[in-house]
Amino acid sequence: MPAKSKAQQKAAGAALSAKRGETPKNKLKGASRTMMESMSEKQLEEFASTKTKNKPEHVSR
Repeated sequence: MPAKSKAQQKAAGAALSAKRGETPKNKLKGASRTMMESMSEKQLEEFASTKTKNKPEHVSR
């Protein structure tokens, strides 16, 4: 499943970094912390690798 916005992609990248141990987990906030706890590494890779061209910065709910 691809990311729907640039913000979602950035959060997934931060969560993936923490999941791999490259970034301390206590540095995560908000959506990235939730993503790290609830998603697998493979799912996070899919979100983080989404192309950002023509994606909005944020998506309204």
